[in-house]
Amino acid sequence: MDTAKTKLPPTDDVEAVVTSFNQGNMIIEAVSSLCAQTTLPSRIIIVDDGSTDCDSVSILNNIEADPRISVPINVIRQENAGVSAARNTGIRHSQAPLVLILDGDDRLDPSYIEHVSGLLRKEPLMTAASSWMKTFGVLQAVIQPSGGDITRFLPRNCCPATHIFRRSAWEQCGGYDESMRSGFEDWDFFLSILEAVPDTHIGIVEKPLIHYRTAPASSNVKSMSKRLELMRYIIEKHNNSYHDHLTDALLGIEEISVRRLYGWENEIVHAMATKKDLSRASSEFIKNPSYGDGGMASAVRIASAHNT
Repeated sequence: MDTAKTKLPPTDDVEAVVTSFNQGNMIIEAVSSLCAQTTLPSRIIIVDDGSTDCDSVSILNNIEADPRISVPINVIRQENAGVSAARNTGIRHSQAPLVLILDGDDRLDPSYIEHVSGLLRKEPLMTAASSWMKTFGVLQAVIQPSGGDITRFLPRNCCPATHIFRRSAWEQCGGYDESMRSGFEDWDFFLSILEAVPDTHIGIVEKPLIHYRTAPASSNVKSMSKRLELMRYIIEKHNNSYHDHLTDALLGIEEISVRRLYGWENEIVHAMATKKDLSRASSEFIKNPSYGDGGMASAVRIASAHNT
């Protein structure tokens, strides 16, 4: 790994925690992206969460011993306990007031730390910050999370798992929930820090500075099969916040549903106008529109557009 292209002074107030489990060569990309930052972290803490793949273990050993890496590296090895536990382990070993969380299969634009940590320095009431994401792998897209206060986070997660947060907020909220091993642990963590720190919010740099790897077998995709179960856990755990902001939470979920319904509606209208066959789900929707959720009104608009 050649990271000697630039010899920039590190920032003293940001350390990076990278979690790894059988990441193979992908961990090299993640570490290289940290070493190529315009504002370097003062240290990179890699937590190997019980990797069993020999190549992955060997790559981590090589990273640890590589004298060319321009940032101090600390590799911590533990038995497999899940990403939440791995993150907590890394954060406990950190000392800087700002901590960057990065999954071992993702990478960062060179200006990520500069822009995101700069946002936190400018706004003392902001407890965490991140940026938009550019996906690669099976999907090429730009994802634009909004950030915000706790009312924005009750209907859905509004911040990427890769982010920089104030270590004091992690201490106040108790860290990541290590019982959450099926996904959504980052959403739960953001709710926890927004509850623990009064009048705080989470910021977003409106540039795609995270390069997020997408694959059918990724944990983010697989967690969707348990979305309702995980949401129930989150709602019950953060019951006081949902109770205090019930209207905002319900309207936020409805806003998402309406937007998706209109998108589907427009696709059906376009397919009918161009005389393309509808999918089975779309055909069933036209024959038997749902009631009480805007479905019937949507079907009326589709029929009206088709008949004009």
